[in-house]
Amino acid sequence: MTHTVRKLALIVIALSLALVVPTVGAQAATSNIKKDTAEKKRELPKGFVYLDEAIPTAIFDIRYYGDNNFVGARIDGYKAPYAILTSKAASSLKSVSDELAKKGYRLKIFDAYRPQKAVDHFIRWSKDAKDTKAKKSYYPNVAKKDLFKLGYLASKSGHSRGSTVDLTLVIAKTGEEADMGGSFDFLDPVSSHGTKKITAKQTANRTLLKKAMEKHGFKSYSKEWWHYTLRSEPYPKTYFNFNVE
Repeated sequence: MTHTVRKLALIVIALSLALVVPTVGAQAATSNIKKDTAEKKRELPKGFVYLDEAIPTAIFDIRYYGDNNFVGARIDGYKAPYAILTSKAASSLKSVSDELAKKGYRLKIFDAYRPQKAVDHFIRWSKDAKDTKAKKSYYPNVAKKDLFKLGYLASKSGHSRGSTVDLTLVIAKTGEEADMGGSFDFLDPVSSHGTKKITAKQTANRTLLKKAMEKHGFKSYSKEWWHYTLRSEPYPKTYFNFNVE
C-alpha cells in the first residue's frame, strides 16, 4: 500500500468514527429519555401505590384496559394495565394475600382504583340502547337499562375513592382460578353472596375469600362476590380522576 493510499484510508476511518460516535450517543440519550418517561408514568398522587409493587405475588387481569368487559371496549382513563390502591388498602390486601398464600392461593386482581372518567364512560354507554355487544357474556338475564337501577353500576363508584378492589383466588399449584360459580363482572343475581344457585364447593370458595377479606378490614358488596371496600378507607368522600398509567 502506497503512502498516499494509506493516508486516504486513515482519513476514511476517521470520518467513519466521527459519524458513528454521535449516533451511539444519540441512541443512549434516547434510551434515557424512554426510561425517564416510563418512570414518570409510575408516579402517583400521595397516598397511592401500585399493587404489583405492594403485592409481588398477585396476578393481574385488568379488564377495563382491554375489551373483555361488559362494555366491550377499553374504558376511559385506563392508559395501562395496572392496579392502583391507596397505601392503606394495599397494606390490608397484602395481609390477605399472605394469609391465603399459606392455604395455597394467590390473589388475582381485575380492578382497583377507577377514575371518575371511567364511571362517566359507563354512564354514557348505558344510555346507548343499541350497544349490547357484550350482553351475552356479561348480563344475559338483565336488561341493560336496569343495570344502574339494580345496583350493578353506580354513577359514583367506591372504586374512584381508591380503596375498593375486584378480585378472585387462583390455586397456586395449578394457576387456575378457584371456581366461584360465575365470572368477574357477571351482572346477574347468581353473583350475589348467599345465592342458592351455585354448588357447595363454589359457595365455600366465595366464603374463603370473604372471610379473609373481612378479617383484614374489608367489607363485601352483597350483589358481587368479587367486590370489596376497605372499611376505614382514607378518602371516604373523595372521587379521584387521575388516569391509570
